[in-house]
Amino acid sequence: MKRLFPKMILALSMCCFAPRLRAQEFPFRNPDLPIEERVRDLISRLTPEEKAAQMQNFTPAVERLGIPAYNWWNECLHGVGRSQDKVTVFPQAIGLAATFDPEGVERMGGIIAAEARAIYNEANRSGKGGMQYKGLTFWTPNINIFRDPRWGRGQETYGEDPFLTGLLGKAMVSGLQGRDTLRLKVSACAKHFAVHSGPESSRHVFDAEVSDYDLWDTYLPAFRDLVVDARVSAVMGAYNRFRGEPCCASDLLLLDILRGYWGFTGYVTSDCGAIDDFFRNHRTHPDAATAAADAVIHTTDLDCGQVFAHLPEAMQRGLIDEREINQALARLLTIRFRLGMFDPEENDPYATLPYSVLESPAHKAHALRLAQESMVLLKNDGILPLQHNLTRIVVLGPNADNPEVQLGNYNGFPSEIVTPLEGIRTKTGAEVLYLQASDYTEATCADGEIARALEGADLAIFVGGISPRLEGEEGDAGRNAPEGFAGGDRTSIRLPRAQTEVMRQIHEAGIPLVFVSMSGSALAFPWEAEHADAILQAWYGGQAAGTAVADILWGDCNPSGRLPVTFYADDSQLPDFTDYSMRGRTYRYFAGEPLYPFGFGLSYSTFAYDTPVCRTRHPRTGEPITITTRVRNTGDRTGEEVVQLYLSHPDAPEPKPIRALKGVRRITLRPGEAQTVEFTLMPRDLALVQPDGKSVCAPETIRCYIGGAQPDASPESERRSCPIRISGTAKVLPR
Repeated sequence: MKRLFPKMILALSMCCFAPRLRAQEFPFRNPDLPIEERVRDLISRLTPEEKAAQMQNFTPAVERLGIPAYNWWNECLHGVGRSQDKVTVFPQAIGLAATFDPEGVERMGGIIAAEARAIYNEANRSGKGGMQYKGLTFWTPNINIFRDPRWGRGQETYGEDPFLTGLLGKAMVSGLQGRDTLRLKVSACAKHFAVHSGPESSRHVFDAEVSDYDLWDTYLPAFRDLVVDARVSAVMGAYNRFRGEPCCASDLLLLDILRGYWGFTGYVTSDCGAIDDFFRNHRTHPDAATAAADAVIHTTDLDCGQVFAHLPEAMQRGLIDEREINQALARLLTIRFRLGMFDPEENDPYATLPYSVLESPAHKAHALRLAQESMVLLKNDGILPLQHNLTRIVVLGPNADNPEVQLGNYNGFPSEIVTPLEGIRTKTGAEVLYLQASDYTEATCADGEIARALEGADLAIFVGGISPRLEGEEGDAGRNAPEGFAGGDRTSIRLPRAQTEVMRQIHEAGIPLVFVSMSGSALAFPWEAEHADAILQAWYGGQAAGTAVADILWGDCNPSGRLPVTFYADDSQLPDFTDYSMRGRTYRYFAGEPLYPFGFGLSYSTFAYDTPVCRTRHPRTGEPITITTRVRNTGDRTGEEVVQLYLSHPDAPEPKPIRALKGVRRITLRPGEAQTVEFTLMPRDLALVQPDGKSVCAPETIRCYIGGAQPDASPESERRSCPIRISGTAKVLPR
C-alpha cells in the first residue's frame, strides 16, 4: 500500500490542476467527429441514474454537461399534433389511405416536418424547449392493420391491406425523415409492433394469438416495409401480449424479427405505460425493476413512463448489466445526434426554418388537395354533380357544422376549419337552410320540424356519420357511450337509427337526398345505399373538408378516392372482435357480399382498360416481372383514375388470399387521353406465405388483374386480366 500512495497523490494532483473542459468543449459537442464517437463520449460522462433518466420519455437536463431537457413524446398523425401552435391539419390517416396517393402523402410528410422544425426552433428561442409536443421525435405512423371495423383506433391507420399500408407508410416516413441517410429532418416511428388492433378495453391485458401464416402474411409486411425499405428510425411496441410475452419484451418480435431478421438499428419505445403493464396488468413480471431490466434486455430503449427509473436498482440486483443499458442509450442518443440537437446552429440546415412557415398558402392548398383526393363517391344516381340553378337547399345532420369532428384524433389545431355547411354556402347562390335534425344517436327536433324545413326545397344534403368522440383510443373516446359504442370501439357497425330516420323523412317527402358520411371507419348503411340519390364518404377530412365536399358535389373536383377498407353490409358478416385470425376478414379473405368493396370509388368520368400484358419474356421464380396496360378516359371531363393491380394464385394450395393488391398508380387523363401504365412486380410481390411463415416464389400460373377497382365475376373483369406463367424452382425469400 505504501508503494501505491505516491502514485495516488500524483493522480489526484493531476485531476485537481488539469484544466476543466467547458460543456461546449466536450468531444461529443464536436460536429466533425463521427456520431458513434460522440455518443460514446457522452455516455462515458453519465452516471447510472442519469442514464436511466435519459431513457424515459421526459429526459431532464444534465446541466453540468450542458444537455437541455427533452421530451421524446410528439405526435404528427396528419399534421403536427397537440402542440397548441396553429398548424396545417390534413385528413385523418384513414382518409389519406383513401387517396391511394403515396406521392401526395410523402409531400404531406415533408410539410409536417417543416412545420415541426419551425415549432421546435421557436420553442428553443422562446425558452420552451424540452416541452412535450415541441420536439422532433414523432410517434407516427400507425401501420397496424385495420382488421375489424369496430376498432376505434382504426381511423389512425392506412386501412386493412398490408401492401397499401406499407406503400403509404413508407411515403410518410420518407416525407418526415427526409432523404439524407445520416441527418434526420424529424424522426418517424412505426407503431404498434406488431399484432395490435383492439379491443381498446382489454389492450392492457390481452394476449394476441395468431398463426405463423397470419403473422407473416398480414401483421408484419408493413413493418418490414418501413424498417427494411424506408429505414424508419423508431419502432413502438404495443401494449398487449403476443403469445404470452408483452410485446415490449418479446423474444420473437424484438430479438428474432426486428433486430435479427431485419437488422433494425434505430430505437424502440414502449407505448405509454406499457412497461407498467408488465407487473400491474399482464402479471408477467414481479416488480418494476424486473420489468425495466427485461424490457431493456429485449432492446426496448425508451420507456414512455417512469419504470426505467428503476434501472439502477435492477443493476444493483444483478438483473441487468450496465453494458446493456449503454447499448440502449446509445441508440437513443444516436437519434438525437442525427437530429442535430448537439450541433452548433450553423451546422443545422433546418435551424433557420421560420415560424411563419406554419399554415403557409402552399401547405393549406395541399391539405385541400388531399381532402379532395380522399373522398369516395359510393353512389350517384345521376344527381351529381349538382347544378347551379338550385334555389333552396336544406342541409341537415350532426356533422354538417361540427368543426371538431373533421380533425379526427391525435390532431393539431388550424386557424380555420371549413365545415360542409360553410363550404356549401360558399359554393352556391341558392338559399341554404340548416337544421341539425339529430345528433349521432338521438333526434333533436320537434315533430313536423323536418317536414316544414323541406317545404319548397330542391335538395336535401344530410351530413352524418359518427365522431372521434365516439370512436377512438381508450380514454379519448367512448365516455358515457351510447348504444353501439363502448370504450372507444363500436359494438355495431350500423349507422345509428336516428340518422336513418331523418333521411327516411326526406325520402318520403320526395326531396332528392345526398348523404355525406363522415367517419374514421366503415359504416353499414344499407337503407341509404338503396334509397339515397348519392352517397359521399368524407372521413374526417381535416381543416378543408367542407370546401372539398362542396367542390365534389358541384363538380369543381372530380371524385377519385377509393375505399381502403371493406364496407360490410351488416354486423353478421363480422367474426368475433377478439379473434385475430384473418379467416373471413378484409377483402383478401372475406368471401361474402360487401356493401361496398375495398378499392371501390366512383368518378364523374369513365375509363377503359386494355388487357394487361406481361412484358417479361419467360418469367422465372425469384425474378422481377413487368406488366403494362393502357388506360383511356372515355368520359367528357378530366379525371383522376386510381389504377390498381391485383394478383391471385388459383392453383396454389390453401392458405392464400382470394386476391391481393400489389400495385397502385394514380394518373390524370383529359377526355379522350390515354396513358400506358407500367408495374414492376418484385419477387416478394409474387410470393405466397406458407403455413410456417416463409415466403416462397413457386413455379405456377398467377392471375393478374388491372382496373380501377377489385376484379369481380363480370366479363369486363375477365378482359382486364391476364395469366403470368412462372417457371423455375421454388425459392424461399429472406425474412
